Amino acid sequence: MMVKLVSAEKTMTSLMDIQDLKVSFHTEDGTVQAVNGISYQMDPGEILGVVGESGCGKSVHALSLMRLIPIPPGKIESGQVNFDGRDLIKLTEAEMRHVRGRDIAMVFQDPMSSLNPVYTVGFQIMEALKLHKGLDDKHAKARAGELLALVGIPSAVKRLDDYPHQFSGGMRQRAMIAMALSCEPRLLIADEPTTALDVTIQAQIVDLVIRLQEELGMAVMWITHDLGVVAEMAHKINVMYAGFIIERGNVHDIYKNTRHPYTLGLLGSLPRIDEPPGTKLVSIPGLPPDLLALPKGCPFAARCIYRIDQCLEQMPPLEPAGQNDHIVACWRWEAVAGRKAG
Repeated sequence: MMVKLVSAEKTMTSLMDIQDLKVSFHTEDGTVQAVNGISYQMDPGEILGVVGESGCGKSVHALSLMRLIPIPPGKIESGQVNFDGRDLIKLTEAEMRHVRGRDIAMVFQDPMSSLNPVYTVGFQIMEALKLHKGLDDKHAKARAGELLALVGIPSAVKRLDDYPHQFSGGMRQRAMIAMALSCEPRLLIADEPTTALDVTIQAQIVDLVIRLQEELGMAVMWITHDLGVVAEMAHKINVMYAGFIIERGNVHDIYKNTRHPYTLGLLGSLPRIDEPPGTKLVSIPGLPPDLLALPKGCPFAARCIYRIDQCLEQMPPLEPAGQNDHIVACWRWEAVAGRKAG
């Protein structure tokens, strides 16, 4: 499912242009079709929210951009990831090591497993600075202290000599963000970075990333299953299901002019303070499809109250469904739009 989303003029200014990316995992049980031909673009300074339930391909697609999926069993079957004029898929591993950290940085879900427990936090931040910026020990340590202070860690210089287990969960995630920002990347990928944190710390991390994005002007890809988080920070949203992008648009259109039944279900499962007391949350019936054997038609059809026979037989293409480059893969999107209007 491949679609050009913007004009050729806009393509020239895009930071990243992904076309027809397909990723699979070859296992003893068969081939898992994890990412199924997704295409989209990101502009410099844009905050993109990537949402969907567990197993929809959010993290696998991000790891593929960084060329971090394990090969084997994983394999990038096809596609292009054009970043700053280069196709990342075609780069050698040595060339990708210069891209990771310097041009594109990633913050993972669990900072305790991402930080090396036998090295100090300062050493791990300094390592990236020495590798990509060519700094000596003295200047790398000074810059590492500045970065920890930037992300709000008290007594930052003193904490450089601490080990990860001496930091709280929120502080470890801040340290990971400091490490990711150390080489001033043009794109920060945050893969569910607040999932393991309590609610108050989650809010602090979100506010921190928003502030840093505004100060540094970098683009941010925020991967999450929480539509409430991206509502306050994202410019655009990709909704993923079964390895496909099934709806894409700016944050206002996704929330106010929803076009896909799955997106409608995700939004209905969010508690809202403007609903009358006693309003029940909406649940989506059924289970996601088996990625070892995707259905012939729309992967959401078995769970969809809007389905018709065509949905079971033919996969809908992404097509315009409103203004502002709002696109959707649904044969019945007009019926969904009519329901929303009513």
